[in-house]
Amino acid sequence: MRDYLNFKGKSYGVMKGAVVSMTRCMANALAQHNINVNAIAPGIIRTDLTESCFADPARNKAQASKYPTRRLGEPEDIAGAMLFLASDLSHFVHGQTLTVDGGFTGN
Repeated sequence: MRDYLNFKGKSYGVMKGAVVSMTRCMANALAQHNINVNAIAPGIIRTDLTESCFADPARNKAQASKYPTRRLGEPEDIAGAMLFLASDLSHFVHGQTLTVDGGFTGN
């Protein structure tokens, strides 16, 4: 039973689920005020937090092999999604979580 209750290392996934749910709830609550709420769910993107995945060539190759694009993401890969959601082009996109992960989720 103790192993079953050990959630160490699982909190990241739980928090991603919470962000998806929070996005939907906030979108529904704020729609009447003409406020769109959406989220972006990125794959592994180069940041200070993920630099070790990029710095070690073997680790980078191992991680990238899980992605159909065969590479990990760069901050610029998120920019297009952010610009879309911030523009009038997405005025009817509401309560959605846009996955930008090089195809990892669909793999």
